[in-house]
Amino acid sequence: MSTGQQMHGRVDGRGLSIRLEEGDEAFEAVQRLDFAVEPGEFVCILGPSGCGKSTLLGALAGHLAPSDGTLSVDGQAIAGPSPLRGMVFQHHTLLPWRSVLDNVAFGLKMQGIGKAERRRQAAEMLRLVGLAEFAERWPSQLSGGMQQRAEIARVLINRPRLLLMDEPFGALDAQTRSRMQELLLKIWARIGTTVVFVTHDIDEALFLADRILVMSPRPGRFIEELRLDFARPRNASLLTRPDFTHLKRHCLALLRHEEGRELPRLTPLGLPLSEHPPLRIAL
Repeated sequence: MSTGQQMHGRVDGRGLSIRLEEGDEAFEAVQRLDFAVEPGEFVCILGPSGCGKSTLLGALAGHLAPSDGTLSVDGQAIAGPSPLRGMVFQHHTLLPWRSVLDNVAFGLKMQGIGKAERRRQAAEMLRLVGLAEFAERWPSQLSGGMQQRAEIARVLINRPRLLLMDEPFGALDAQTRSRMQELLLKIWARIGTTVVFVTHDIDEALFLADRILVMSPRPGRFIEELRLDFARPRNASLLTRPDFTHLKRHCLALLRHEEGRELPRLTPLGLPLSEHPPLRIAL
């Protein structure tokens, strides 16, 4: 759990199903999801490509409507997009004709906040993400990692109760991705907002999350919940620990699971499966 004080940002989904259309065909992308995310929690949704992870995130953002069930934030049904639910995509949405500072301040401009105040807040947010000296640059003058930092600042300046992240570091090289993950955790520890982070990268999910919800292939269902007790703050040394590797193997087995077969069991570290009952958590 984040160290920041956080009273808002609880997510509840009950019997949630979402149908999508593809050409002349309709299909169920996610099916009968029951889940909750606590205020200030960092939850990763892990699943294979095409399982409905991004569809679920789109519904949380208000871009897609459920076909069945309910989806709410702080007890209010999601009825459309809102700056209180900020979204960060894999590719930035910065406006190329605005400076980095003005991109970050743009949301405040839409709220009618005066120029001096919105630029002050934008400069503060750029300091938080380590881009203060690049405030007057154009987005095209930034590296990929810097562009994503600016994108995160652009979303966070609205002080969202819920931060939604759809594989935001997927297009970055491995070294930059690792640095961005550590930066994200530092920012989250300061602001305390609830985070729902979609990924198909096991290492990323294990490194970032308080809790992982693992999805099955389409139609996406939650087949496992993993609570992670790794101490915070976290650094790259975590990735080589035996307990991290143990959980990684289990997640890999879950992602390879085929419908109709018994789900893989998670056993205590270093002990054979035959000696232990399943340590599964029912959803």
